[in-house]
Amino acid sequence: MAEIKEFKAESKRLLDMMIHSIYTHKEIFLRELISNASDAIDKYYLYALQNGQTPADLGIRIDLDETNRTLTISDNGIGMDEEELEDNLGTIAKSGSSAFKEEMKKKEEAENKEIDIIGQFGVGFYSAFMVADEVTVLSRKAGSEQAYCWKSDGINGYTLEPAEKEGRGTTIILKLKADDDMESYSEYLNSYMISDLVKKYSDYIRYPISMDVETQKMVEGTEDKETPEFETVKESKVLNSMTPLWKKPKSEITQEQFDQFYKEHFVDYRNPLETIFFKVEGNTSFTALLYIPSAIPQGFYTREYKPGLQLYSKGVFIENDCEELLPGYLRFVKGLVDSQDLSLNVSREMLQHDHQLRVIRNRIEKKVLSELSGLLKTDREKYEKFWKNFGLDLKFGVYNAMGRDNEKLENLLLFHSSAEKKPVTLEEYVSSMPEDQKDIYYISGQSIDVMDKMPIVNRLKSKGFQVLLLTEEVDEFVLQTIGAYKEHPFKNAAQGDLDLDTEEEKEALKNQNEEHKELLEFMKESIPGVSQVRLSNRLQDDPVMLVAGEGLSFEMEKVFQTMAAQSGEEMPPMKADRILEINPNNKIWNVLRTEYAVDKNRVKEISQVLYDQACLIEGFPIEDPIEYSRKVVALLSDFNE
Repeated sequence: MAEIKEFKAESKRLLDMMIHSIYTHKEIFLRELISNASDAIDKYYLYALQNGQTPADLGIRIDLDETNRTLTISDNGIGMDEEELEDNLGTIAKSGSSAFKEEMKKKEEAENKEIDIIGQFGVGFYSAFMVADEVTVLSRKAGSEQAYCWKSDGINGYTLEPAEKEGRGTTIILKLKADDDMESYSEYLNSYMISDLVKKYSDYIRYPISMDVETQKMVEGTEDKETPEFETVKESKVLNSMTPLWKKPKSEITQEQFDQFYKEHFVDYRNPLETIFFKVEGNTSFTALLYIPSAIPQGFYTREYKPGLQLYSKGVFIENDCEELLPGYLRFVKGLVDSQDLSLNVSREMLQHDHQLRVIRNRIEKKVLSELSGLLKTDREKYEKFWKNFGLDLKFGVYNAMGRDNEKLENLLLFHSSAEKKPVTLEEYVSSMPEDQKDIYYISGQSIDVMDKMPIVNRLKSKGFQVLLLTEEVDEFVLQTIGAYKEHPFKNAAQGDLDLDTEEEKEALKNQNEEHKELLEFMKESIPGVSQVRLSNRLQDDPVMLVAGEGLSFEMEKVFQTMAAQSGEEMPPMKADRILEINPNNKIWNVLRTEYAVDKNRVKEISQVLYDQACLIEGFPIEDPIEYSRKVVALLSDFNE
């Protein structure tokens, strides 16, 4: 009877924590054991070369035994002797691979290649106890004739004794737990399930992972029959592809291969709009294969959508949606990152989200923005297609960063222009400004066509100034966050004084407002919704317009009203200061002046109709549409008499 050796107290506590707390998905035990097997083969490969041998037929084998409820994973790697089994498995978190890698760093290899070891054997190994009542490790070290057997139930310590084994390497036998109400451990005896898990987590392990798989095969001698006979047979099959696409040189990969990989791995039947593939060498080395989709992903604006990149460590799958690798405004980017240098804490499932991830994230951010900038310059049509799908995310990137990312993003923004009749960049807007234009003018609304007809837009266009026509709720917030572009402040054309008049025009307008002060004051008292009624040169042909005072703009008022309605909470109304401006060169002004001398009630009705018209132009609802309609009909009837 072999002596049962106790785990150290701290090891027992850590084992219990790992089994019950650390791993979110029990299925990753297979990833851990396969990764350890791959590490062991790596070690043997180097050992063989150093001893003048030629490594051949290296691989990993999985065997399932439903009758005895065992899952066995075997490798023909370096193997372990008694001392190494004691050190690596008797003390949890003792890292055989880490120690090996540290030793190799001290030796200058002739090829100057880093040893590719995932590490943490003594940690990942114990994930086996999540699914097994008993784990047996049979191992024979390369160059030794003696094998040893380590066995444990993960609770009452372990035994370690000499054993018999053909050939070098390690065999791990898991005696699976019985099924219960919470878990079906029998699924790990299903060859299809195991095949799927290998494909999911270990598809790019560099050595073949083989297993017997049931297939349908034609019975020999029945091929000429009208109905051939088939039988179920088991054949050994390699489960993994072994060579990741991103491990190949870019020159050896066609765009068709990139596109096919995208469609297969990121569930899209369309080719991506853009592919970004690059490698970084340095203190933190990694490879990134990124895609910009050609259409908005399904559910992109729902809570269920999970942004982030797939994360691999040396070809081993770690995490599916690693949000830490992308800033929020690039959440539309699909793809993966494979790093050689990630710090893995306790298990490969729990990453140290620290300096390494920040370095990778920063490099990815710079690369994607650089690619988008290049696309804007070299393929405007494709960039505008991208902008239609994901431009809103870049705008939110500016707004959410409160100005910190202005320099990164402002040159990528597009806004519709009243002059170009198409989206323009801020650089394009500024480069076409007349010399006497100081501000960048914009106006907000729901429809480009409607905004383009607005009185103030016509006035600005008459002076040769173009106007940015904003249609998204976030647009005005974005421009306010940027503040100014190349020392040209952004100015809401429907707010405050635009200072468009000459000194002579200003003086003449001032005199007119003073001369008709009594009439303008009467009109203001007739319209409770306005703070001021004034004559203005802001209008070109239209009789009136509504402008906002300094502070809150009309568009921001609408946004806050929408937010209050959506929240369902009672919030104090936030309203912009409303100023009604009258065109002194329009016929309606002459009517008002004439009527004021003979019928002030008529002036009151005309003023209210003009105010309602100005509200409609600005996209505000009028309080009483029926009364407005009656007043318009009555006034028309009076003028026709």
